[in-house]
Amino acid sequence: MTIAIRPAAAADVPRIDALLRACFPAPDEADLVRELCLAGDMVLTMVADDEATGETVGAVVFSRMAVSVNDRPVAAVALAPIAVAPAYRRQGVADALIHAAHERLEAAGVVLSFVLGDPAFYARFGYDAAVARNFASPYAGEHLMALPLQGGLVPCGVRDAAHHAPAFARLGAV
Repeated sequence: MTIAIRPAAAADVPRIDALLRACFPAPDEADLVRELCLAGDMVLTMVADDEATGETVGAVVFSRMAVSVNDRPVAAVALAPIAVAPAYRRQGVADALIHAAHERLEAAGVVLSFVLGDPAFYARFGYDAAVARNFASPYAGEHLMALPLQGGLVPCGVRDAAHHAPAFARLGAV
């Protein structure tokens, strides 16, 4: 099995939607991605394709966040969702998607990536609740984690706000 990781294109939208609907018990994640796209809050979507079948077997989405430190905006994104087709799980697909996306985001100048999820899963990518601590967020707590992308440098100063795109609150997806 050979998996190719690449940025998503417009033609991938139906396959990403189908993947999200197949991977999650409710349509919330697929609805969230659709809302993020419609609102213009999507920053980066990467897909994993099985080169033998051409099937899209994984996707990771990053959306715009409003984050400030010392009353100054900081370029930040939210990771949500990540999906891998059941037959392809535990084979490194999620790792490859997330690492490739982090490289692109860092190259684009993004400073922080936030995620709300299982600390045991996301810690392996460097996400840490301590980095997200003290940001004002309705999702604050041990499951809100952040990853500094610019060489691991954490912005110094007073951590003000970390607001996800409005689609998160509207859909109750987080």
